[in-house]
Amino acid sequence: MSSNPFDPNAILDGIRRWVEIETPTEAPEQVNKLATLVADGYRDLPATLERVPGKDGCGDHLVARSSWGQEQPGILVLSHLDTVHPLGFIARLPFRTEGDIAFGPGIYDMKGGAYLAFHAFREICRNGAQPPLGITQIFTSDEEIGSPTSRALIEAEGQRAKYVLVTEPARDGGKIVTGRKGVGRFEVFIKGTPAHAGSRPEDGRSAIRELANMIQALEAMNDPKRGITVNVGVVRGGTRPNVIAEEAYAEVDLRVPSFTDAEELVAKILSLRSRSEGLSVDVIGDLNRPPYEKNNAGAALFEHARQLAADLGFDLVDTYTGGGSDGNFTAPHTATLDGLGVDGKGAHTHFEQMYISSIEPRARLLYGLYQTLR
Repeated sequence: MSSNPFDPNAILDGIRRWVEIETPTEAPEQVNKLATLVADGYRDLPATLERVPGKDGCGDHLVARSSWGQEQPGILVLSHLDTVHPLGFIARLPFRTEGDIAFGPGIYDMKGGAYLAFHAFREICRNGAQPPLGITQIFTSDEEIGSPTSRALIEAEGQRAKYVLVTEPARDGGKIVTGRKGVGRFEVFIKGTPAHAGSRPEDGRSAIRELANMIQALEAMNDPKRGITVNVGVVRGGTRPNVIAEEAYAEVDLRVPSFTDAEELVAKILSLRSRSEGLSVDVIGDLNRPPYEKNNAGAALFEHARQLAADLGFDLVDTYTGGGSDGNFTAPHTATLDGLGVDGKGAHTHFEQMYISSIEPRARLLYGLYQTLR
């Protein structure tokens, strides 16, 4: 048995157990199976556990609170247990190690980081040296689909907290995240008039042609200089090639760096109208994650983490990313630090992997943050 409380092999063994329970968001019984395993890990610790029952087809959320420090604003740690890989993907990407690399579905995004948060908490409890602030850890079941059932819980706990730590994976060689774009999701519904494409085309109003106009209007909103991206990611329409299409549909993803951009682009997308007579266009949707802009409190929290990392012997660099996370919900009002999970690459892919060498320094950094934030 290693005397090192942050022995990477022992921690990796714990991560493996979490990875080997597959947890696609849309399989709540699987997510709940993992939630039970996670909950079991807290049973002998000075912590209270609350299990929030899942709803709307999602699994349960787990809230673990330290038995100390809960009377004042403390540290909130956000992790998610769901992954994007469909059930059975583990046959294609089984847990395995090759040198410094460990493979597995969701190992990098973000079972590795979620496990580190738990392990660092367990070490704090084992030492019996209660840190100045209470610690609350939330493990959610629906982050990968935009956190529809956990958002209210995250926002409520985030407003009570003094600091928020998010164990999403590190970026590009261990960088930590201090800013993320806001994310918007929209649906476009177009209704036209059907007609026979051969004998009476003039009677029809093609919803698909109108959708093509819409796609061009949406694509024209892309502005790489300002960091604005608009992506039409799903399209459907029509019934047969010889029928002028009566209906068409699209799903749109928006990413914006600031609240000002969000206001402008959301209004633009929602105001899209038909360019032709006899067709109706209906656009619904909104921002589902606010932008996470680096503010003074976030910068001070990063500075504190950077100093801790330097004491541990590694350089902590911060970065900004276009991907959203649950940190987007807390950053507007509470000092938030994201990307505290393991380093690796290939999130959401068939080669998803984490670097075993990142386990110990990242676990020690989380432990240090738990211990020293005040």
